[in-house]
Amino acid sequence: MQPSAKREYGDVRTTQLSFEEAVAQLEASLKKQGFGVLCQIDLQAKLKEKLGIDFSKYVILGACNPPLAHQALQQDINLGLLLPCNAVVYERDGRVHVGVIDAVRMLSVADNPEMEGLAREVNEKLRRALDSVATPPAT
Repeated sequence: MQPSAKREYGDVRTTQLSFEEAVAQLEASLKKQGFGVLCQIDLQAKLKEKLGIDFSKYVILGACNPPLAHQALQQDINLGLLLPCNAVVYERDGRVHVGVIDAVRMLSVADNPEMEGLAREVNEKLRRALDSVATPPAT
């Protein structure tokens, strides 16, 4: 599995930043795009605490853009089951990886074609945040 690739469910890339710098910069970049980080889950710490497992550094950021979330919830109140949009920062094989969810793919489970435009807008904002932390993949 190649870690720096477009996935069916998200976009994951490598960065030259340290792990801590990548987390801080991704959070700041999400904020610039109108997202607030509602939660930060330190998966490494949780796996150690709950299972006694040593795992690499891995943080999940739960991000929400309130105006866009409000629009989505007005169309379908149950979309809260798919919120917030997740971003990740993790270390693997000595490299730092950053990624964001593909909102179009995620919202496709709602089977509501009217949501596609909103999901594309979310993706544009998420990709801009990701671009500021990691170099876009070559096309």
